[in-house]
Amino acid sequence: MTVELWVTQQEVAKHLQVAEDAMHRWISRKDMPATKVGRMWRFKLTEVDWQARYYSTPNRFTASS
Repeated sequence: MTVELWVTQQEVAKHLQVAEDAMHRWISRKDMPATKVGRMWRFKLTEVDWQARYYSTPNRFTASS
């Protein structure tokens, strides 16, 4: 069984190619799955990737037909 490591906010920002300020906004709006460990936020990349896909996928169930 593989254990997924926790990564830092800086690593996630680099992974998603976004500014750390964007990360701060997403965390404060609870749009980013994060866990606070002490004073630092930690993330699981599988959860971050899922969240990024969920928010970037257009609504395919529109009543256009």
